[in-house]
Amino acid sequence: MRRGEETRKYIRELLGMEEDHFLREGEVIRTEGLTKCFGDFTAVDHISFSVKEGEIFGFLGANGAGKTTAMKILCGLSKPTSGRAVVAGYDLHRGRDVKRLKKVIGYMSQKFSLYEDLKVWENIRLFGGIYGLSDGVIARKTDELLQRLGLMEQRDRMVRDLPLGWKQKLAFSVAIFHEPKVVFLDEPTGGVDPATRRGFWEMIYDAAERGITVFVTTHYMDEAEYCDRVSIMVDGRIEALDSPAALKREYGATGMDEVFRMLAGRARREE
Repeated sequence: MRRGEETRKYIRELLGMEEDHFLREGEVIRTEGLTKCFGDFTAVDHISFSVKEGEIFGFLGANGAGKTTAMKILCGLSKPTSGRAVVAGYDLHRGRDVKRLKKVIGYMSQKFSLYEDLKVWENIRLFGGIYGLSDGVIARKTDELLQRLGLMEQRDRMVRDLPLGWKQKLAFSVAIFHEPKVVFLDEPTGGVDPATRRGFWEMIYDAAERGITVFVTTHYMDEAEYCDRVSIMVDGRIEALDSPAALKREYGATGMDEVFRMLAGRARREE
């Protein structure tokens, strides 16, 4: 072993950064036997899957299936009971890694995660600071973002006064403001009209083309068709995982809504 390699290995050991090949080439998320229990109730039951870099990955399941709990684990918001998950190179069993993870992922909730009592530009600056960007970078990227969204004239408007579709676009844009490796979207298109939903998915495609992995939950099965691959959870387990086209062939279905109904019908839990 050359001296440089020996030095790097020593530093990694000193910092507790073990050589780890759990993530395979081209992957940004991998879980193995991931489990979350609340007392005697197993919300997430030994799920194993991987997500590729730049992939749009749909994470589906009926209410009570465990998908929200699983997403919270992957975002570092909840600690798993057992199993393993690595996201963007960070092991979610290590407290140090969980703290660092939040700098390289983005998150958008159904309620958009915006501050209603701040102006548009203030929201952008706030999130840029949270993600650790410098003032100069924030200023430059804010102007670029407002131009791209067509919101330059609305920069001083309070977020609470924006139409719902604009709030949605702004929330997604601040979630990926720092160019994260992965963005987690939790029911991001709830409550908006079909035309606005289509426009939002154009933004998702654009982010994926820039190399950002998109991990999205949705109740709209037409949106599942837009994903590269889809997983469907039932009673805490992943019952199906493949491309929409492959799942429809496997289950002899004409649409993802039909596939979803077939699998969700197997559930034994009460919502």
